Amino acid sequence: MRSPYGLNIIDSCLTCPVHEERLFCNLPTAALEQLNSIKSTATYPKSAILFTEGQQPRGVFVLCGGRAKLTASSSEGKTIMLKLAGTGELLGLSAVVSNLPYEVTAELAEAAQVNFIPRDAFLKFLRDNSDVAIRVAEQLSRNYHAAYQEVRTLGLSISASEKFARLLLSWSTEANGHSKPNQITVTLTHEEIAAMIGTSRETVSRLFSDFKKKKLLEVKGSTVVLKDKSGLERLIQA
Repeated sequence: MRSPYGLNIIDSCLTCPVHEERLFCNLPTAALEQLNSIKSTATYPKSAILFTEGQQPRGVFVLCGGRAKLTASSSEGKTIMLKLAGTGELLGLSAVVSNLPYEVTAELAEAAQVNFIPRDAFLKFLRDNSDVAIRVAEQLSRNYHAAYQEVRTLGLSISASEKFARLLLSWSTEANGHSKPNQITVTLTHEEIAAMIGTSRETVSRLFSDFKKKKLLEVKGSTVVLKDKSGLERLIQA
């Protein structure tokens, strides 16, 4: 079934074609049936806000398709993008488990189907299913590791070129297992990329130009091909 946004709607977690590939969704049949009974499904347009930084946690959101930008802002209005979450990811997890406010704002980068699970129902789901609780703990550990790596990138990278090279290589790592791991799709604007590495839009535009001149990458529309991974790694090591 197609939604108003042209999405192929997945009505049931039991029949989801990719649930076995996703950490949280790859569950025994009984757990999937229970999950299916407590979730509600909705589709959202690009730029829709799922939750905002500082808001009390009302539940978790599962990205069944599309991607979401996770951002944090300062009191002065400066915003940094912490992550671009992809299909199958669980959003708002740490806030729901800790019962602390959402630490980021989740904004859809494209139209998407999202499953919502209220906090009380989600916590009962964890208590009833030890396998699920272990997967949630694993997801929280991965989130911690990713946040730690992000702090290292922003705090220890001396130059904008090093930060940019780290970002490109991290995207390439996420593409491992694909038929073309050196080819990544970048739908973010230069301004959004700048927010991820703590620099300006003009600097990101200059870095794309410099990296192309050095034959480190090639850009074809929204497709970026990493032509020289070793060269990118040397930038980081330098």
